[in-house]
Amino acid sequence: MDDVSLSIGHGEFFALLGPSGCGKTTLLRMIAGLETPTAGTILIDGADVTRMPPDERPANMVFQQYALFPHLTVAENVAFGLRYRGLPKRAWAAKVAEALALVRLAGLEARRPDQLSGGQRQRVALARALVLEPKVLLLDEPLAALDRKLRKEVQVELKTLQRTLGITFLFVTHDQEEALAMSDRIAVMSQGRVAQVGSPAEIFERPETELVAEFMGAANFFTAEAREAGPGLLGLRLASGTEITVPAPARGTFRPGDAVRFTVRPEKLVLRSSVPSEKDVAAVPVTLEDCVYQGINTLWMARGAGGERFVVSQQNGAPVTGLPEASAGTAAFLCWNPAHTVVVR
Repeated sequence: MDDVSLSIGHGEFFALLGPSGCGKTTLLRMIAGLETPTAGTILIDGADVTRMPPDERPANMVFQQYALFPHLTVAENVAFGLRYRGLPKRAWAAKVAEALALVRLAGLEARRPDQLSGGQRQRVALARALVLEPKVLLLDEPLAALDRKLRKEVQVELKTLQRTLGITFLFVTHDQEEALAMSDRIAVMSQGRVAQVGSPAEIFERPETELVAEFMGAANFFTAEAREAGPGLLGLRLASGTEITVPAPARGTFRPGDAVRFTVRPEKLVLRSSVPSEKDVAAVPVTLEDCVYQGINTLWMARGAGGERFVVSQQNGAPVTGLPEASAGTAAFLCWNPAHTVVVR
């Protein structure tokens, strides 16, 4: 961790998103008390828990591999934390039953983990954490072991459960789609630092850095020259000579003549056979190189005059304007609405 500072609201579904090795799990383990930070403070509900043992913190963790005891039944696994905390055995049954009902496992109390599906084992791990009534639930890629269809179903269940309980969920994932679908806010991490914090729409549509834009799938990057424009706007001269006016970035300023990097998402680009006649449309000449059919859409790969590579995502059923026989080697223009231009650092 390197100078990480985050504030997460009560009852918020907050995601830590980033590639493997960026520090997501390390940060989660610090909050859980499984790692000790060398500097800084961790507060939960205003209380300093930085040096507090894990079992005394109002936070529980659900691990990627669930960490269930194979020799214990479902009910015994869920009750383990209650027993560890010294709660009388007569009080276990009601709490265990309530936790299992929350995760829709009532009736499976006597089964062992090897008699359950992957999704059911994930729910047992969740019930074991929830039975202790934590203020914060820490989830370390809990859906990574599930197949795609089941993962989608459990995403909805987790989100619904979090809304029902009203407690804070801190969710670690490297899956962009998962973070966007489930979170109230996202922190994108890189090399132990927080690169950007925002709502799913802010992170996806308005990345602040090239790193965040690339990680969120905005594979197209351009370089232009800064020009003067009005308040809240930035003028750009593209390599093709086209001049456009785009939204100014939230951070940083540019002087006329500065080199500016910007991105346009693949689904915001359109391929055309010629420079469009409409005003306020950006256009860059390219040569088509390949295409990949993906069912609901097709990805076109193109190369610019300077060797830059671009990707265009076109919904199937919408023909390439003026290019009915588009194929590798076809000359075309990448076109987009300047409002969809995102300047990055």
